[in-house]
Amino acid sequence: MYWVSVGLLLFSLFAFVNAAVHREDAYRAADKQTKPFWLIILGVAVALNLFMGIMSFLPLLGLVATIVYVVDVRPALKQVSGGRGPRRRGGGSSSDGPYGPYNGRR
Repeated sequence: MYWVSVGLLLFSLFAFVNAAVHREDAYRAADKQTKPFWLIILGVAVALNLFMGIMSFLPLLGLVATIVYVVDVRPALKQVSGGRGPRRRGGGSSSDGPYGPYNGRR
C-alpha cells in the first residue's frame, strides 16, 4: 500500500506541476476552468495524498480530479498550445537552421 500511495502522490504532483506551467489564456482558449481553479483542486489532491494516504476516502476524490485533468484538460491545453506543451519555442522542424528552413539546395 505504501507504493500505491507514493504512486498516487507522484501522479497528482505531476498534474499539479503541469497545470502550473501552462499559461492562463490557454485554459480560456481550451474552454476549460481557470488556471487558479485547477491549481487549487490539484493542490488539495496533492495535500490529501501526502497527509492522508490511500486508506481514506478523500484521496480517492483527489485521484478522480487528477484523472479528469490528465485525461480531459491536459490534452486540450496541449492542442491549444500547439501540441508540444508549454515549452514550445518558435515551432518549425528539425531541419530548420538559425535563419529559417534548410532544404539542402543552393
